Amino acid sequence: MQQGVRAQQREKTRQSLLREGRRLFADGGYAAVGLSEIVSAAGVTKGALYHHFDSKAAVFRAVLESVQQEVGDRVAAAAEEHEDPWLQFTSGCQEFLTATTDPEIQRIMLVDGPAVLGWSEWRSMDEIHSARHLTDALNDLAEAGVIAPQPVAPLAHLLSGAMNEAALWLASSASADDLAHTRAALDRMLDALRTD
Repeated sequence: MQQGVRAQQREKTRQSLLREGRRLFADGGYAAVGLSEIVSAAGVTKGALYHHFDSKAAVFRAVLESVQQEVGDRVAAAAEEHEDPWLQFTSGCQEFLTATTDPEIQRIMLVDGPAVLGWSEWRSMDEIHSARHLTDALNDLAEAGVIAPQPVAPLAHLLSGAMNEAALWLASSASADDLAHTRAALDRMLDALRTD
């Protein structure tokens, strides 16, 4: 019984550190946040933080993973609203673009993520949470003849890069119409892939 209570308390502490770390990283950016701020906001000791994470970068990595998972879940939910594989694919791509217009997600996932963890580690995490799913969807579409048979890895990287770049551009956009214009441009780009 005692062990179960301790495990619950440890998980509660970890979730509090992640929640407050996410809020602070989103508000000020990674460089502006100190471990003492995270600890204070979470209402725990530095010892409790070090029980779960060995550094600020480790806290950030866990926050980034959580954000990537959240975006992945949103993309999957948008895709699952449709039966047609093409609509699943395009709805998922559009939802990625929409999700990443959230300033909190942009800051953590697209701006600080590569800068803090380095390009290779960030790409590896991106591969796990989104690029692999994009590749799987493109493979399914190619096998079904919806898009031309082709090696899909290059196409997946091109689309992923284009959507990430569009999300970064939208972050600095001054016009409220830019998301709608970008979504329309993405639709036209994706439609060009169809064989019919």
